[in-house]
Amino acid sequence: MNRSGSVNRLRAVLGFPFGRRALAALLYALIAFPLALAGFVLTLAGLLVGGALSVTTLGLWLIAATVRGALALGTLQRALARHLLGLDIEEPGRRPGTGVLGRRRALLADRAGWRAVACALAAPFTAVFGWLAVIVGYAWGVLLTLHPVLEHWNYDTRRAADGTERRVSLEFFGFQVDTWPRWLIPVTVGLLLLASAAWLLRQALAPHRSWIATLLGPDPADRRIRTLEETRAQAVDDAAATLRRIERDLHDGTQARLVGLAMHLTMIRELIGAGASEERILAVVDTAQGNARQAIADLRHLVKGIHPPVLDQGLDTALATLAADSALPVEVDVAIGSRPVPAVESIAYFCAAELLANAVKHSGAARAGVTVTARDGLLRMRVSDDGRGGAVIGAGSGLTGLLARVRTVDGTLVCDSPPGGPTVVTVELPC
Repeated sequence: MNRSGSVNRLRAVLGFPFGRRALAALLYALIAFPLALAGFVLTLAGLLVGGALSVTTLGLWLIAATVRGALALGTLQRALARHLLGLDIEEPGRRPGTGVLGRRRALLADRAGWRAVACALAAPFTAVFGWLAVIVGYAWGVLLTLHPVLEHWNYDTRRAADGTERRVSLEFFGFQVDTWPRWLIPVTVGLLLLASAAWLLRQALAPHRSWIATLLGPDPADRRIRTLEETRAQAVDDAAATLRRIERDLHDGTQARLVGLAMHLTMIRELIGAGASEERILAVVDTAQGNARQAIADLRHLVKGIHPPVLDQGLDTALATLAADSALPVEVDVAIGSRPVPAVESIAYFCAAELLANAVKHSGAARAGVTVTARDGLLRMRVSDDGRGGAVIGAGSGLTGLLARVRTVDGTLVCDSPPGGPTVVTVELPC
């Protein structure tokens, strides 16, 4: 068993430089540098010629065409990074333009375009590291590993002072490694280079990955504006859904019961005027009283869904009450010092309520825990359970709605729920 495990590990190590991901990174490095070099030359030439002719209309058109070319190059680089490196770079927003002059004006004023130009001008200086890593790790690794075979064809003939000739294939500072057992030196070095080639290439490509991700993705200001627009739309939709729910509950529940109460009161008055028996009148009174109680209960439930009254006593008391009402044993630990703003308290409460309800319904957990801390201006809530796990954000799950609610105040929600459990959901909200 141990020998088999050792063999498998050895195969994994030897096969790693030529695994699927390593070969994809190798292909990317081989393509990225020539592509970046060609983009650098064309972009620089377009800017220089366009700048020299900028006093004419032709210069502006040439600069706009250069920006458009840099954007196209950026699109190609994003596609290569996504398919070969698994790096998904979001496409930046573009300024629209109408008409020929409008599109030219939009290109010249587009920040995304000029960021693509900057990327095209700097990309060769970062992509070259990947190219060098390929040469050192893969090219030299293969050549040194195969040196005992290649030296039969790749050699120089040298003539000594006494007239004798000898073949020299590989020599370091006068030390030849063309005979056994000196062959072991280049072979060992070559195997070490191949074993570390994938790691070396990954490290060499890190600056290029970071550079293109920064310049070819959305501008931080644009991303912030887009996030605010999305959260504002989500907040508006959430408010509209809440209003529809309140209207439906009032119309279908409370309003119907109040109408029934009014009808029973009218019936009681008519029965009294008609001299009906006391038993019949009391029966109608009991029915009206039941409708009144149910209407009050419906109103309380409706108000609790909008803003739980227990939150007026603080988040710690509200969470303790929530845990006491849960079907699971829930351990609550709250250490937040001063109270956050009511909006943050409300979001934290509803997130905890939804997460505990999910644990009861879907996880099969035996116990759960809620931990709330406040540090560095952030309210951090951690809800965990020992259930079966497998919870994910998206695909219509309730976590998607919680994430949308959290994002309305620039918060974050992270779910860690491997199959088999445990499930840990961390919510961070700005205090």
